[in-house]
Amino acid sequence: MLTIGKLGEAAGVKVPTIRYYEQIGLLPEPERSAGNQRRYGQSALDRLAFIRHARELGFPLEAIRDLLSLTDNPHHSCAAADIIAKKQLAAVKARIARLTALKAELERMITQCAQGTVADCRVIESLSDHSHCAQDHHGTSELAE
Repeated sequence: MLTIGKLGEAAGVKVPTIRYYEQIGLLPEPERSAGNQRRYGQSALDRLAFIRHARELGFPLEAIRDLLSLTDNPHHSCAAADIIAKKQLAAVKARIARLTALKAELERMITQCAQGTVADCRVIESLSDHSHCAQDHHGTSELAE
């Protein structure tokens, strides 16, 4: 049995994250020792590793919840898991397209900069007035978060 700290070390997850996953129901409540200390077994480590890997792949918590519920029925079709993964792939492709457009716009702004004064700076001008941008990149502010 592992303490919460040892579980976190083994899975590469911070203790507050483990507590959060318990709070939102992604991890079940652990057993407690006589001193009321959390104790985790291999199944908790496996589940936490699953969650961590899914998060690394960008899956939102709700999709992870759905995928975890599918693991409770290992003999059922994996069609639902495929749908969830395809939805995530589409989101990744859309994000890549937005990032590619942002990259092109930043490169264009920098290339057009005459290296003169701030008063004539194309970067400042473009940031001050969206109409100077070559592409629409509204709705991409979540990429910086």
